[in-house]
Amino acid sequence: MRRAPLLPSPAVPLPGSSLHKVCKFLVLFCVIHLSVTLVYYLSGGERNIFQYFTENQQIQNRDLANSTPSTVQIANTSKELLDCPEDPPFLVGPLRVEFSISVDLEEVRRTNPSVREGGRYTPEDCKALQKVALIIPFRNRDEHLKYWLYYLHPILQRQQLDYGVYVINQDGESTFNRAKLLNIGYMEALKEYDYNCFVFSDVDLIPMDDRNIYKCFSQPRHLSVSMDKFGFGLPYNQYFGGVSALSKNQFERINGFPNDYWGWGGEDDDIYNRIVSRGMSISRPDAITGKCRMIRHNRDTKNEPNPKRFDLIGKTRLTMNSDGLNSLTYKVIKTEKYPLYTKITVDVGPSPS
Repeated sequence: MRRAPLLPSPAVPLPGSSLHKVCKFLVLFCVIHLSVTLVYYLSGGERNIFQYFTENQQIQNRDLANSTPSTVQIANTSKELLDCPEDPPFLVGPLRVEFSISVDLEEVRRTNPSVREGGRYTPEDCKALQKVALIIPFRNRDEHLKYWLYYLHPILQRQQLDYGVYVINQDGESTFNRAKLLNIGYMEALKEYDYNCFVFSDVDLIPMDDRNIYKCFSQPRHLSVSMDKFGFGLPYNQYFGGVSALSKNQFERINGFPNDYWGWGGEDDDIYNRIVSRGMSISRPDAITGKCRMIRHNRDTKNEPNPKRFDLIGKTRLTMNSDGLNSLTYKVIKTEKYPLYTKITVDVGPSPS
């Protein structure tokens, strides 16, 4: 039998040959390389290299952001907010209003973080249907103002209004002139923003239902229709006191409010006469929605009943074209921007003897 031919065996470097020396050198090089790499890794070099690449990437991203607006920024600036709904979705209805609690304005500020300096607020998730200036005639009523700010800011935000709060403070010791202060508030608010609605509110009246929207309607609006002071009813049908709302157009049609009512009483009836004489009517919420509470207090000094009020009311149609916005004179003493409101101190001039 013939034997199969033997295959050549694989070449194995002989000890001492040049090829054997090369192989030993390569193995030694690999061992040294792995050892150096392991030591470098354990000493933190790997982390430093990673940090270098990370920081470099952050710098590139920052430079890119500074040179070119991001897609998100472009989307935010180009996207317009939708109009807020006619019926605000966050209203709660009847409210518990108490005046025995202690009010800290710093706490009120913290719990209303969206209210900007000067008492300004704008809804963030929709476009307000109206720009409302709230005008408060004022003198020596700081405690009452605390309650007003405490209760009204949350209400007005739930009502999704673009609003500002203006406290018009009468300087000096002359007889109080509520209607003239309201005219001044109208003029001063328009210097700051293009308001189209004006709510005129006494500082001591708080609504008891946030469905009583502090905005303007197609007709002048009487908001404080159901006061606890009057047993939650109207004292008489022509009553227009307390809290009222007029659009810019409505207010200018009646030439604003009268300036000649010094002391307590009469100006509300004059305003009612002005509205009716211009062919407008008074709109009101129902007696439940329009409930409000008044902070009990003694009558202020220099705000005694006006003995001339009945004579003035009887002449409204004769005087309204010459007594109002077109005859308003005053001097601003100072304007102060507080976190929750703007306070404008004014000289209304001397009261008649």
